[in-house]
Amino acid sequence: MQVLNMDEIEIPPESRIVVDPATEAARGAALRILNSTPRSRASLQDRLLERGHDLDVVAPLLDRFVEVGLLNDRELASAIVRARFTERGKSRMAIGQELARKGFDQDAIEGALAQIEPDDELDTVRALARKRLAKDVRGTREDRIRRALGHLGRKGYGQGLAMRAITEALADQVGLI
Repeated sequence: MQVLNMDEIEIPPESRIVVDPATEAARGAALRILNSTPRSRASLQDRLLERGHDLDVVAPLLDRFVEVGLLNDRELASAIVRARFTERGKSRMAIGQELARKGFDQDAIEGALAQIEPDDELDTVRALARKRLAKDVRGTREDRIRRALGHLGRKGYGQGLAMRAITEALADQVGLI
């Protein structure tokens, strides 16, 4: 068996892989960033630009990441919506604002938020109101309502919807006594 020395092999120019050092540096940085946490395309682009990579290098690199499936804003937005709504009880409005801050485009945001039905949101705010009022037994009725309104407001629910849920929860508590 003959061992070939790679330096002696003639590779045609069209078959040679040309590696741009700037692209490889940006690719490595992008993969390290994505390894720590999933990101939107806009967020990843911002991070790479902050680290000093050139936009002319970053834009085609991210296009390629989208093409091969390393970046998918729609899937990531949907996962964030599911997690924030089911685990934290946040409202559609609060989740939409969070996604916009993270750099998702409006189409991805609207598509992801479409998973939350209005009835599901109403059921969630009712459950949150019942849970909050059950834990908070100190003070007057007005104090409890004020604290529950603040709690639901921080989760992004409007005052009208929150008050409706709190009123129903208080009526349920009176019915239990």
